[in-house]
Amino acid sequence: MIPRLKIAYEKEIISKLMGKLSLKNKHEVPKFKKIVLNMGLGDDASDGKKLKACVEDMSLITGQKPVITKFKKSISNFKTRKGSNAGIKVTLRSFKMYEFLDRLVNIALPRIKDFRGLSEKGIDKSNNYSFGIKEHIVFPEVNFDKVDKIRGLDITIVTSGRSKMETLELLKEFNFPINNKKN
Repeated sequence: MIPRLKIAYEKEIISKLMGKLSLKNKHEVPKFKKIVLNMGLGDDASDGKKLKACVEDMSLITGQKPVITKFKKSISNFKTRKGSNAGIKVTLRSFKMYEFLDRLVNIALPRIKDFRGLSEKGIDKSNNYSFGIKEHIVFPEVNFDKVDKIRGLDITIVTSGRSKMETLELLKEFNFPINNKKN
């Protein structure tokens, strides 16, 4: 079954963005390529039970099993060893990406306590949007009673936008709560 955001993108959002950005070809319109979710575990990465619980939570949030990331080199000040567990990550594409976006924008972000919108400053030089969530329990799939520790989550949305303005307009068309105020 095709996600509703993908249908909305193809039927409505492409034509709106072509008008706003004055593009002539629909293939020039920016689109989402992938979404990468990352959860750093810190000291909990060495504990098997806590690592397994984090993998289960991330699987529930994304609908896909995460990959366990490893440290690339040893750094004594951070007490890391090369090859030991660092965290977990998931890369979402195609239908799962649009389903996650739908749940993120319409369910998870409004559940964040004292939420005032996402910053425009999250767009990097490659025109991708990154932001963090301090509590992974804002997703309704995670059972609050079974969570041993509340963890943060980094989300990077990779776009095909050629400028910051294009990426920002794409996010606004998908109803991202972007805060326009300068802090």
